[in-house]
Amino acid sequence: MIVESVKLDHFRNYEGLALEFDPGTNLFYGDNAQGKTNILESVYLCGTTRSHRGSRDRDMIQFSRDEAHIRMQIRKGEVPYRVDMHLKKFKSKGIAINGTPVRKASELVGLGNFIFFSPEDLNIIKNGPSERRRFLDMELCQLDKIYLYNLSSYNKTLNQRNHLLKDYAFTQDADALLDVLDLQMAQYGSVIIRLRRNFAEKLKELIGAIHGNLSGGRETLRVSYENDVEEEEFLSKLADGREKDIKMKFSGVGPHRDDLCFLVDGVDIRKFGSQGQQRTAALSLKLSEIEIVKQSTSDMPVLLLDDVLSELDANRQRYLLENIHSIQTMITCTGVDDFVHNNFQINKLFHVIAGGVE
Repeated sequence: MIVESVKLDHFRNYEGLALEFDPGTNLFYGDNAQGKTNILESVYLCGTTRSHRGSRDRDMIQFSRDEAHIRMQIRKGEVPYRVDMHLKKFKSKGIAINGTPVRKASELVGLGNFIFFSPEDLNIIKNGPSERRRFLDMELCQLDKIYLYNLSSYNKTLNQRNHLLKDYAFTQDADALLDVLDLQMAQYGSVIIRLRRNFAEKLKELIGAIHGNLSGGRETLRVSYENDVEEEEFLSKLADGREKDIKMKFSGVGPHRDDLCFLVDGVDIRKFGSQGQQRTAALSLKLSEIEIVKQSTSDMPVLLLDDVLSELDANRQRYLLENIHSIQTMITCTGVDDFVHNNFQINKLFHVIAGGVE
């Protein structure tokens, strides 16, 4: 799959912009705060329905406007697709594929896969568990509609349960309602746990070799899925913990408390790793993500690199660039020196200046 073009209207700092991309490497350079990241965000948003920043629709619309549009043309083999996304300040976004409106955003899932890599992702190892769960969710939601459905349903049920726990003393038949919600949480949550475990196994098979190459064979990285509860025990754990949940006013058991563990030579680098070890592991994680997409979909993802090279040393820069040459890539940076030094081929160059592109 490749992204052929994107057209923006009133998105972020772009009044209007139309770009055509090369199937190879597309480099966006310019000073900071000119709008480079916004271009990558528009592509990711139009491909996944989500901002990599977690931004709300209204925050991505120009301040003086009530609506924004993104139109993206992609191609899978010989088949063209046009994705139109209509952002609204006061309503849910509208999405159409080849001119046909879709009822649910989930219908866009599977059309393509997009991997976003930003400097913030280099902290994914040392940050809290929510960052690593977000990584799992964002990738699995693109790869698997079943996961997306169950995650969405689980989060909705979890919010309902937490709301009921807060209002427990004032709610009639609260225990009967909790019984129903517990069954639903266990149903949806068990699927999430199973699919996360399967993903972690695939990740485990890939990440060790990639990390070994990055570290020059000096370290061994192992990753494991730390699920908060087993599928078959989920319902009973909810029942056992109900009294405590009522006191604490939130649900204390479930996949919303899961984590990924990263061990380098047996040491948990989430807590005890150096910054260099954590960054190498994060880079290994993203490169493994590319391989998982290839294996799972028999297709290439689109890689979006937002000013990542400036955060990496020369060896990590070189390894990253060597491993993305066969993938359509969009890269932002302040200058092109790093690419020249690494003899990296740039297929198309864009100069971004104050909401305009040359």
